[in-house]
Amino acid sequence: MFLYQELKKRAESNSPIKVGLIGAGKFGSMFLSQVPTTTGLEVVAIADLNPNQAKQNCRNIGWSSAHVNSTVFFEDAASMMEVCDIEVIVEATGDPLAGTKHALLAIDQGIHIIMVNVEADVLAGAAISKKSSEAGVVYSMAYGDQPALTTELVEWARSCGFNVIAAGKGTKYLPQYHSSTPDTVWQHYGLNEEEAAKAGMNSRMFNSFLDGTKSALEMAAVSNSCLLSPPSSGLLFPPAGMDDLAHVLRPVSEGGVLEKKGMVEVVSSLERDGRSVFKDLRWGVYVVIEAPNDYVAGCFKQYGMNTDTTGQYSAMYKPFHLIGLELNISILAAALMNKATGTTLGFVGDVIATAKVNLSIGQELDGEGGFTVWGKLYPAEISCKFDGLPIGLANKVKLKKSVKIGEPIKWSDVEWDTNCPVAKLRRKMIPHNF
Repeated sequence: MFLYQELKKRAESNSPIKVGLIGAGKFGSMFLSQVPTTTGLEVVAIADLNPNQAKQNCRNIGWSSAHVNSTVFFEDAASMMEVCDIEVIVEATGDPLAGTKHALLAIDQGIHIIMVNVEADVLAGAAISKKSSEAGVVYSMAYGDQPALTTELVEWARSCGFNVIAAGKGTKYLPQYHSSTPDTVWQHYGLNEEEAAKAGMNSRMFNSFLDGTKSALEMAAVSNSCLLSPPSSGLLFPPAGMDDLAHVLRPVSEGGVLEKKGMVEVVSSLERDGRSVFKDLRWGVYVVIEAPNDYVAGCFKQYGMNTDTTGQYSAMYKPFHLIGLELNISILAAALMNKATGTTLGFVGDVIATAKVNLSIGQELDGEGGFTVWGKLYPAEISCKFDGLPIGLANKVKLKKSVKIGEPIKWSDVEWDTNCPVAKLRRKMIPHNF
């Protein structure tokens, strides 16, 4: 895309890309750490619930006092967008309700949106994307995060003429992790509470990664950006290393684990007995491709590709992702090329709140990474038929019915706010028709 050459032109004309950041947590801080060394890009404002802590985070990552003092800090994003001249907004709060509202505000003001907040993207991305397109505003996934990197691999494969069999990422997974809570999460990471607190690690956030919710959200985002099918009964998390992707991630009819061709899936870095997978892809992303003919299959072999036993399937992967350190790519693509590094094309994948334990009438759900529910991936067509409650709206709502462990929670099971604009927006979303 030659973004850097275009960025240099902006720098030389003294018209830097002006960015506003919402949420100066870990992802935001990683992005901010790259700003001083990025010519032609300027963070003019930062909105955070704790502006003083945001300022301290900037100092902690190496910003000079002059750099901190030249940036305007706000407690709310609406004021920031109203007061400041901003070209691109980075939404990195992780709050699905706040993220949706911030995106809609940015669209109203003609500001491009980089949606780091996968929770908001999965909850209402189809509706946000439609509105942004109508307004001529870029609504983009965040490069550096696994959904955007997976989408990039899918785009590469399709642009080269390959059929995409599967796409996704790696993670650390065992079936018992679905019941993990903020009280038990650190034992799975080999840490104690004191060590985690000293490192500034958030137990709910890390628990979301462990209990399967974050994987479901990220694969829903890929499903929606690439129009790939989610598994009908949730992610399988098959153990698979880099050399085995093409063997494992092929249709059941051909010896793999997939229901069909063209699906999302997450591979585990652990065998079911807890042993480490050889050459695991825990930090990476992948795409499995199919040779369209025997000649191409022969090329796979000639150039050392990692194929299955038939030689027809192969995989391309990226073993690492650098999260916020790579976010500039999305910002530059939006500001300089008016392009997204992945965006929602349809409501294909959905993530539904699922009971971690037996839940009682009157009990309050505590959302992603908590004690009561985890998020399970479904095809939107299926989740909408049984009226499943999105994980993004399963926080601080009370149950009207009891729900057994492992069962999905429905809209009719909870007392949800019928006046909530985000909930109303979500209720209007219709599954994508292939």
